[in-house]
Amino acid sequence: MRLTPDEQAMLDGQRGETLRWAVEHQLQVGTFFDAPDTVPVSQAHIMADPESLGEAGVAFLEGLAGRSERVRIPTITDPRGVDFATADRLGQTATMKDLERRAIAAMRALDILMTDTCINYQTIMPPVRGEHIAMGDTGVTIYCNSVFGARTNFEGGPSALAAALTGRTPRYGYHLDSGRRGTLRIVLETQPQNLAEWGALGGLVGRQTKSYWGVPVIEGVEAVPGSDALKHFGAAAASFGSVAMFHMPGVTAECREVRDVFDGPLPEPHRITAETLAGLFESYGAPGEKVDVVVFSAPQLSLFEMRDVAALLKGRRVHEATALLVATSPENKAAADRMGLTATLEASGATVMNGVCFYQSYARELGEANGWKRLMSNSAKLINIIGGYGYLPTLGTTEACIESAIAGRIVG
Repeated sequence: MRLTPDEQAMLDGQRGETLRWAVEHQLQVGTFFDAPDTVPVSQAHIMADPESLGEAGVAFLEGLAGRSERVRIPTITDPRGVDFATADRLGQTATMKDLERRAIAAMRALDILMTDTCINYQTIMPPVRGEHIAMGDTGVTIYCNSVFGARTNFEGGPSALAAALTGRTPRYGYHLDSGRRGTLRIVLETQPQNLAEWGALGGLVGRQTKSYWGVPVIEGVEAVPGSDALKHFGAAAASFGSVAMFHMPGVTAECREVRDVFDGPLPEPHRITAETLAGLFESYGAPGEKVDVVVFSAPQLSLFEMRDVAALLKGRRVHEATALLVATSPENKAAADRMGLTATLEASGATVMNGVCFYQSYARELGEANGWKRLMSNSAKLINIIGGYGYLPTLGTTEACIESAIAGRIVG
């Protein structure tokens, strides 16, 4: 890899041990992916929840924070693992809370902005077409690459932190024009009608793509989906298939027509039908079974989603044997408080979680502490992930999730 004079000085230790580590890490990543050099990035997004970091990761951050170097570019955080306002109620331990506090203190000392969100593209500073960034969350990456036409790879925690410290990242993958071309064609023969169906569609597209380097092109979308629909679609595609970018002709930033994103003859399409979409729901179905916890999370809810869930719950009460969790970003939580949405949700018995995401919040331990086994959500991403934490997952629409939470069993 070619280094700039500034990067070479960092690598030589002239700018301190922290920056030497950062460039050395980027050299290892860039060499592995055959990056010719680095590219300047304008912002970084770090996944650093303490459950993933563990004691060693938090201690590493504390070591960096004890030196003089600070991040060079605006740097924000993915959801935390603990919402201190709900931790005791959910059964999170003093050890979990202590590790969270230490991680927060270390990141603040590095001048990292504690945004605690996986929907920064809806709430903080959305990038623009062609802007090079270093995003850590998979749902953030796929949304920014696809919908906005910004340029980022999936950045692991250390890589995102290195980018924040140097202001650059290795130039490979989705930073290159060649990495953003379509690789397979998918034609819709059905139209998703709600967020759960958009997520299910993303899951099917992810399964078909099967590769981080694959870029699916989805044809046949008859009406422009909104931000929340694209959020659920992208998050699920990334979860089911490690997809980091997609194109939708007439919808996403770099694709007006199908031929804009393919080189050479168009490939034969893979078709998704109503039966295919219904089959994914059926694979996660459990009609009539007792539901222990209903979760709206992964991704965090937009303000519009908060409004919709509150409207469905207004004047009603969650079943005494079922927990209902709603996770959103700190900005949206503050807005929901101001607009009375939080009060409506909590009056129903729901728990509103601030700045966290369920599967990053010690989900296995929460299940064990509360006796939760059967989990229902409208998020295909969460349903795909949560089985690995010991849950039995069910996918349903927002309305079906609310009705199930009230009935205490899977309905719809």
